[in-house]
Amino acid sequence: MLRNALGKTFRFLGYTVQYGCIAHCAFEYLGGVVVCSGPSMEPTIQNSDIVFSENLSRHFYCIRKGDIVIVKSPNDPKSNICKRVIGLEGDKVCTSNPSDFLKSHSYVPKGHVWLEGDNLRNSTDSRYYGPVPYGLIRGRIWLKIWPLNDFGFLRASPNGHRFLDD
Repeated sequence: MLRNALGKTFRFLGYTVQYGCIAHCAFEYLGGVVVCSGPSMEPTIQNSDIVFSENLSRHFYCIRKGDIVIVKSPNDPKSNICKRVIGLEGDKVCTSNPSDFLKSHSYVPKGHVWLEGDNLRNSTDSRYYGPVPYGLIRGRIWLKIWPLNDFGFLRASPNGHRFLDD
């Protein structure tokens, strides 16, 4: 009887570890569901919207300008942020706020990206903490799941004029 109970316990632990490893690999390398909070990506993503984030793009260096990404916060590594990629390494970006009379520009350094929220007046982004290392990118958001009336692929940036081509 004890042998039977131990056998069942070890089988259960074995399955738990096995499926835990599979789940970890799926969430780490394939993607997962993310609940977004905060006003920085409005109107594209509202507070409490649920989106799907895929992680393969970051592993294969397929992040492009205009993509919305989940990133480890440069200010607080325990939290993630959701922002749009405005510039890749070597790109010239506008580093000033929309309300600034004189516009300033800079180049994104190698191995970094420039991130901004779609709600420029209410977003803490690269204009405040500078270029973000590519290694902090966790995934790319490509599908809004909830609310159902807004289900589908994410729309283009309302700030497309901030994408500079040089």
